[in-house]
Amino acid sequence: MDKRVRGGNLLARALREKGVEHVFTLAGGFCNPALEGFMECQIPVINCPHEQVAGHLADGHTRITRKPSVCLVGPEGFANAIPAMMEAWGERSPVIFITGSSSLKRTGSGGFKEIDDVAIAAPLTKYSASITDGERIGEFVDRAWKIATSGYPGPVHLSLPVDIMFSSFEENAGREERPFKRQDRPTSLAWPAPRALKPLLSMIANASRPILIGGHGVWWSGSEQKLETVGRTLNIPVFNVPYHQKLMGEECEAYMGLADIHQYPPSHFALQECDLAIMVGGRLDNQMNFGNPPLFPQSCQLVCVNGSHEEIEFNRAADHVLLSDPGAFFDAVMEIKPFDRKWFDLNRLKRAEWVDKTVSDLTAETTAGEKTGEKIHPLQLALDVNAALEETDWLIFDGGNTHFWSEIAVNVAGWRGQKLAGTMHPGSFSMLGVGVSFALSAKNIHPESTVVLISGDGAFLSGGLSIETAFQENTPIVVVIDNNGGLDCISQQQERLFKNGKHFATDFRDIPFHTMFEGLGGHGELVETREQLAPALKRALASGKPACVNVMAKGVISPIVLATTNKRDKASIE
Repeated sequence: MDKRVRGGNLLARALREKGVEHVFTLAGGFCNPALEGFMECQIPVINCPHEQVAGHLADGHTRITRKPSVCLVGPEGFANAIPAMMEAWGERSPVIFITGSSSLKRTGSGGFKEIDDVAIAAPLTKYSASITDGERIGEFVDRAWKIATSGYPGPVHLSLPVDIMFSSFEENAGREERPFKRQDRPTSLAWPAPRALKPLLSMIANASRPILIGGHGVWWSGSEQKLETVGRTLNIPVFNVPYHQKLMGEECEAYMGLADIHQYPPSHFALQECDLAIMVGGRLDNQMNFGNPPLFPQSCQLVCVNGSHEEIEFNRAADHVLLSDPGAFFDAVMEIKPFDRKWFDLNRLKRAEWVDKTVSDLTAETTAGEKTGEKIHPLQLALDVNAALEETDWLIFDGGNTHFWSEIAVNVAGWRGQKLAGTMHPGSFSMLGVGVSFALSAKNIHPESTVVLISGDGAFLSGGLSIETAFQENTPIVVVIDNNGGLDCISQQQERLFKNGKHFATDFRDIPFHTMFEGLGGHGELVETREQLAPALKRALASGKPACVNVMAKGVISPIVLATTNKRDKASIE
């Protein structure tokens, strides 16, 4: 007779079989059988101070490893985890969200902590379902996993009712049906149809001024190195969609910057002058002006290459589409004869000119500001932090203007040869508060690396509670606070929108973030002038503790916020 185990144990075993290595939770009574199962399966579980933190940590680990992690929550905790679910959805991160939910037997009768978690999660996941039969726990896990990782990946949600979670079942429940082996398997890839690929390759070969724009699909298919090789070998300028994790190092020869005319103005030149724009693994959403002029002029042929039907259908505005795994497409493109370097070098020249002007303008402003006692400029802050890092280190940034200035800084530093192991930041929803969780994820996965987070003060207040996990898990990260005394991104918008030219409901008191870290047992320093910053960073990095460098910075509106503000004032939100 088979041994009998609880439903939660079956859940843990099914996830172990898939190879899950990271589970994040705020331990709750509804989830205890699953936690017992994870303990018996020897799957590490990190207990977090809040369910949103657990979700962001699972998302961060999944983005870096490209392998699903698990966020386990109770019914009331599910509501707290929704923001993390939305952030994962925006970046198509295949996180497995699991809710220990109210009793299935009394569904609809007002059971303890009963909410319709399945319906709430549905718009923010690729798949949301309640496990209605304990014999089918393994089946549901298998289905959810495959949906999360196939095609255009994304988060999924499973709800395991408490009466099934606690009930006992044979440990081989559901094993009499196929698939008998449920380990993680390689995902099925879309291969380009020859009749569709051949004319597209001919179009590319006959172009004079092509550009490549890489999106989420390149990362999730593991094809970023092939993207870099195509750009460098064929002399095609490469751009990255905004908000997404970088596909290439900023120092790579073929990489130019974000396909964002505000954060990286030279992309305006490239988009206006190119005769062929090839977007691979991306979506023609608001960031890409839905594929329309003036971002993509009528004179430009727009091609979208995507690895799933979902993306192809989303990109209906493209002139040409190709259903293909990004890696397979890049392999095929490598058969094309390299282009003359004139167009490629012209884009590099535009980048060089932009870097020179940006640095020149900043130097003049910083020099003048130091004479009058002004606080440090956020771009100068970000550049100085970059200068303290080495190529094995990770840089995370979080916030509104803080995020955007940091984007500019890594491009400038990259052009000057700065190499980093990786960068991470909020996704397409611009959600504040992910920074500490992402920094912890980077440090957990790469313990030998130094990990530094540049966070706006508002962003830290949104998700800073997650720093307790750094102390609990003895994970030393350095948090640099761009402290401008409020929600500066919103204040700057208000001052340009409101008739009286003032801002409202966006100021903070003078918060001693550095002493918060000291009180928790970490290292903290206050920086009030630029000359204090480098020594403070050095001490923070050498402390071996979770550390905070609290920098008094001035509020400066970023180019993208300024442009967005003007547009919203004159037209629609888009």
